[in-house]
Amino acid sequence: MRERRQTKQVRVGNLAIGGGAPISVQSMTNTPTEDVNSTVKQILDLEEAGCDLVRVAVPDEKAAQAIGEIKKQIHIPLVADIQFDYRPALVAIEQGIDKLRLNPGNIKDPAKVELIADRANERGIPIRIGVNAGSIDRRRYGAPTPEALVQSAIDEIELLESRGFSNIVVSLKSFDVPTTIRAYELISEKVDYPLHLGVTEAGLIRQGTVRSAVGIGALLADGIGDTLRVSLTADPIEEVKVGIEILKALNLRKGFTLISCPTCARCTFDVVKVAQEVERRLSEIKKIPPIKVAVMGCAVNGPGEARDADVGLAGAPNGGVIFAEGRALRKVPVERMVEELLSEVYRVTKEGLHVAQNSCQR
Repeated sequence: MRERRQTKQVRVGNLAIGGGAPISVQSMTNTPTEDVNSTVKQILDLEEAGCDLVRVAVPDEKAAQAIGEIKKQIHIPLVADIQFDYRPALVAIEQGIDKLRLNPGNIKDPAKVELIADRANERGIPIRIGVNAGSIDRRRYGAPTPEALVQSAIDEIELLESRGFSNIVVSLKSFDVPTTIRAYELISEKVDYPLHLGVTEAGLIRQGTVRSAVGIGALLADGIGDTLRVSLTADPIEEVKVGIEILKALNLRKGFTLISCPTCARCTFDVVKVAQEVERRLSEIKKIPPIKVAVMGCAVNGPGEARDADVGLAGAPNGGVIFAEGRALRKVPVERMVEELLSEVYRVTKEGLHVAQNSCQR
């Protein structure tokens, strides 16, 4: 892991992006924004999943008018996604939006972009310049190469800066992972604005998770990136879960980590079933402290991994052995594995006897 590159800090509502602030995880709603009840419900669900910042589509003034009411009912900063019409951006600003996302070139008249910048500057509202390979102006920049993506962003940055606007976040997303990585490497050498990472149109959960983990993970490991969104063809909550796991994999966010082995003929119990149940139960604990929990199916690598974790389970004949804080504690039968493992989690993390008791009564 390289040391994280220093960028300017931008405030989005009560959230800091860049300047050494923790890397935040974003998502985007898929409800009609003007449907306030459905949009608020989805945002609250995203908050519950750990989302730090949420974006809503604002294609017209009707959607923009709903922003004020939505903001009254949520707790995380709200971003308005603006594409072709400048007027919804102005309404969103009046409604108290926390941040705008503009796609370079989609608002054809530079004077309209300048107007948005002036109004946003008055309110201290940041703008993300969101370059996307699928919508880059090919007549101007040609094919969506890394260099073309960067130039598109630079041109928009210069337009905003010409109005004295520097409250900027930048993203350069492509479906092609090498293109995405190279574009961010190039832009990080040219500007010190915070960078929003993502691999766009990454696909369904399996493919999208892999592509995003490779692209976003490579950049984060290189010290590049201040916030991220995992783009999946799935429930937006899955985007948040994957984003958090990417950060946890690089030790950039704390939380519980589940270590589990691949299944093989050496396993003495159904590792998949046990690991899934442990993950489900751990996910239900609010504000769980950072902890590593191992579910290992046999006596080959199991004892070592279980001993190195905070709490672990290793397979043994006719059951398993529970480990905690580096010590083997006791052998347990298969039917008690989950409860015995969780009881040690609660003890080690001091979540409270009542939580453990309620869990064991299920």
